[in-house]
Amino acid sequence: MSSTILIVDDEPAGRHTLESILEGQGYRLEMAGNGQEALEKAAKLLPDVILLDVMMPDIDGFEVCRRIRNNPPLAEIPIIMLTALDDKQSLLDGLESGADDYITKPYDRFELRARLLGITRLNRYRKLLDDRANIDKAHIQLLSAYDATIEGWSRAMDLRDKETEGHTQRVTALTEKLARLAGTGAIDLLNMRRGSLLHDIGKMGVPDSILHKPDKLTDEEWVVMRQHPQHAYDMIQPIEYLRPALDIPYCHHEKWDGSGYPRGLKSEEIPLSARIFAINDVWDAVTSDRPYRLAWDKQKALDYIREQNGRHFDPYVVELFYKMIDSLVLA
Repeated sequence: MSSTILIVDDEPAGRHTLESILEGQGYRLEMAGNGQEALEKAAKLLPDVILLDVMMPDIDGFEVCRRIRNNPPLAEIPIIMLTALDDKQSLLDGLESGADDYITKPYDRFELRARLLGITRLNRYRKLLDDRANIDKAHIQLLSAYDATIEGWSRAMDLRDKETEGHTQRVTALTEKLARLAGTGAIDLLNMRRGSLLHDIGKMGVPDSILHKPDKLTDEEWVVMRQHPQHAYDMIQPIEYLRPALDIPYCHHEKWDGSGYPRGLKSEEIPLSARIFAINDVWDAVTSDRPYRLAWDKQKALDYIREQNGRHFDPYVVELFYKMIDSLVLA
């Protein structure tokens, strides 16, 4: 895309001279015959560069430059001042008024082209940097909106199942703490947080009659219940930005000894994020009241974690979990 150059000169000959110098250089040239017209065209066209004559009636170039610099939508447009005044004070006045460069008449066509090329190139780089910054800002805002949506989904799940209300937020916080102890990097930590918040999203595919049943589930009902990790996979996998968070919703019911579901993964076949999540999920479940039993005390829960070491849970994760629990008690 060609750069737009606004040429401002009250003398037709001066405009023609600049036009002849810049013809064929790939610029789109626009003309203004006085200061007021220059301000109006600058606001309308938002040119890439303004070539501004100094000596004009009514509003001189210095004043035009000052007004442009005081107008936020126009303030960053590069301005090259053009004048027959070859003295230090004029140069200082031009720079003080906000000019980016200063060229005296008569013009050396090669010098003018070179300076204009430098200005347009810098302006183009600046716009690219601004565009990139805007894209980055929009990307951050979009991710924030995504994460707010995930938080909303997790709360909706908790509202559906009043008996486990608050479980998702608690187990997510514990998982983040344990993952940090394991040395998890920032990106993986973010994906683990998202996966933790969505760990039970697949239960949306489980009928209420099974999900809210106060009695023990029948074998047939357990078959339906154990489909919820697959439901989670089917829901999340098509969403590109959530795929890296899929390990926890899909694999958090797998067990270290291979007896878990849905795929019967064993030991390190199970993603580390799911192994870390699983122990926190069980801990929060057994230390919380449920309709069919009261919460276990801390010692009973710790004994159960120890008993399941190497069976349900990864021994390495169990070791980290005990460190985390000790640090929470000391805190």
